[in-house]
Amino acid sequence: MTISYDDFAKIDIRVGTIRAVDPFPEARKPAYKLTVDFGGEIGTRRSSAQITGHYAADALVGRQVLAVVNFPPKRIGPFTSEVLCLGLPDADGAVVLVGPDQAVPDGARLF
Repeated sequence: MTISYDDFAKIDIRVGTIRAVDPFPEARKPAYKLTVDFGGEIGTRRSSAQITGHYAADALVGRQVLAVVNFPPKRIGPFTSEVLCLGLPDADGAVVLVGPDQAVPDGARLF
């Protein structure tokens, strides 16, 4: 199936910097609660991420990630996830985060 560029443009994918990582023991699968800073226009948002396979919590702080910022909030147990951080599965299915290979301004939009 193909989509138009207009369809793609409806998905607002921005870069943000992870500012805090908290454990999420209530999650069904191992996960973290991330606080991600997308800069002035969007501000700080929270996300649940099943990324414990490759990332220690302290190593994530300061890392830039790409996320969809215009999905509606999603309730995950006692937590509300406000953005969807993007990742790809490795050969074993563990998530590898997607982010820029050089620092860019928080809030920059993917195009």
